[in-house]
Amino acid sequence: QVQLVESGGGLVQAGGSLRLSCAASGRTINSYAMGWFRQAPGKEREFVAVISWGGYTTYYADSVKGRFTISRDNAKNMVYLQINSLKPEDTALYYCAAGQRMGTVAAGFGSWGQGTQVTVSS
Repeated sequence: QVQLVESGGGLVQAGGSLRLSCAASGRTINSYAMGWFRQAPGKEREFVAVISWGGYTTYYADSVKGRFTISRDNAKNMVYLQINSLKPEDTALYYCAAGQRMGTVAAGFGSWGQGTQVTVSS
């Protein structure tokens, strides 16, 4: 399995931006679809974005479309999530995940990081 470590979270004011990073090790990610999910306190883990193994196809949750951008650098074994125009409702623990195919369901991803906290103040 691939090991994943997220970074880049923090406390930011509404309207601000962050760039989350996901560093992979153990295996190259160039054969995996990579996704970002998030979980707010008391809520279910929810899909945010996913990118195909080659980076040619992306898909976003409606709640983040136009504000978030997922990207990957297979040569560096890295995945990124650029998040702009942050809202207080974006506050959550953000997870990076690797899966065999594109999808929006958490169960379809076999490898997960520990998460990075994003907190948006109003």
